[in-house]
Amino acid sequence: MIIAAIAVSYYVFAILLNSVGTVILQSINSFDISKPQASTLEGFKDLSIAIVSFLIASVIPRVGYKLAMLFGLALVAVACSLAPSIANFLFIKILFACIGTAFALVKVSVYAVIGQLSSYTKAHSSLMNTIEGIFMLGVLSGYWIFAGFIDPNNDASLAWLNVYYLLATMVAFTFLIVMFAPIAPVQLANESTIASEFTSMLKLAYKPLVLVFIFSIFLYVLIEQGIGSWLPTFNNEVLGLPTQVSIQITSIFAIALAVGRLTAGAVLRKMNWYPFLNICLAGMAVVMLISLPLAETNDIQTDVASWSDAPLAAFLIPMIGLMMAPIYPVINSVMLSTLPLAQHAPMTGLIVVFSALGGTTGSIITGFVFDAIGGQNAFYLSLVPIAALMATLFFFKKASSSIYQQGAQS
Repeated sequence: MIIAAIAVSYYVFAILLNSVGTVILQSINSFDISKPQASTLEGFKDLSIAIVSFLIASVIPRVGYKLAMLFGLALVAVACSLAPSIANFLFIKILFACIGTAFALVKVSVYAVIGQLSSYTKAHSSLMNTIEGIFMLGVLSGYWIFAGFIDPNNDASLAWLNVYYLLATMVAFTFLIVMFAPIAPVQLANESTIASEFTSMLKLAYKPLVLVFIFSIFLYVLIEQGIGSWLPTFNNEVLGLPTQVSIQITSIFAIALAVGRLTAGAVLRKMNWYPFLNICLAGMAVVMLISLPLAETNDIQTDVASWSDAPLAAFLIPMIGLMMAPIYPVINSVMLSTLPLAQHAPMTGLIVVFSALGGTTGSIITGFVFDAIGGQNAFYLSLVPIAALMATLFFFKKASSSIYQQGAQS
C-alpha cells in the first residue's frame, strides 16, 4: 500500500510537471507570447521546487511524510480546478508555482520513504529506478492526455485548458490513496530541533562528495529539461509537424525514459553503475550527432498530418531518453546509500534544490538560444553538459568509493 501511494503520487506529478513543454507550446499559440516569455514557466515550476525544498526539507520529517504529501496534493487539486475558468498566462504561472511547491513536499517524502522500505544498496537502487520508471510512464500519459484536449483545427483555442478538470480529479483520487497508506513517521533524535536539522542540511553541502554530486545532478537535469521542455516546439517549428502531432510524438521521449529506467533496475543488479553510466553518456552524444544533421536537412513540411508523414529525425531525437534515463536515479541512489536514514530527508532537499535549478537553467538557455539562432543549435549545445557530466561522474565515483571503503573498514 505504501509503494502504491508513492507510485501513484509520482505518476500524477509526472503528468503535471512534464506538461511544461506542451504548455509552453500552447501558451505561445493561445496567449501570443514569445519563446523567452514562455520559458519562464520552467522557472515558476522549478524555482518554487528549489525554494520550498531548501526551506522545509529539514522540517518535513518532523511534520510527517504523509501529512506533507496530503497538503501538496490538496494544493494542486484546487489550483488545477481553477485553471480552465481563469484561463490566462499569469494564472498558468501561478499553477506551475503551486505544482512545484507541492512536488517539493512529495519528492522529499517519497525519497525518504524509499529509504525506509530498502535495507541495502541494490534494493534501494532497484526500487528507486522502478518509482522513477513509473514517473516516466506518467510523463508518457501526459502527452496523450493533453493532446486529446487540443483543437487540431485551431491552435489558438483555449479548449486545452479543460484537461485540468481531469487532472484535478486524478489528484483527488491520489489524495485518498495516500490518506489510507500506513506511512510510518520518522524517528527523530531526542535532541534534534528544526534549526539543527536545517543546519545539518547546509553542512551536507560542504562535503566534497556532496559537492560533486549536486553539480552532477544539476548538469543532468539541465540536459533533460533543456531537451524535454522544448522538444514539442522543436517538432513544430523545426520539423514542421502540426501542434497535436508535435506533442504526441514527443511521447517517444517519455517512452524511452520509462524503458531506460525500468530496465536499468535489472541491469544494475549485475553491472557496476559507473561504467554503465559512461556508456549511457556516450550513447547520448552519439544519438544527438546522428539525429540533428537529419533535422538540419529537413525542409519544413506543410502537409504533415500524422506520425507516418513525420521525418526520421522526429523519431531519432527522442531516443536520447533511452540513454539518459538511468543516470539521475542511479547517482541519487549511490549518494543516498552512503548516508544514514536520518540524513535522507535533508539530502533529498539538496537533490530537489539543485535539480530544480538545473531544470530552470536548461529550459531558459534553450529557449533563448532557440529564439536567437534556431532549434538545431540549441540542441547541439547539449553536448557541452554531456561532456561535463562525464567529468563530474569520474570524481563522484572516486569520492563515493572512498566512503564505501571507510565504511567497510569501520
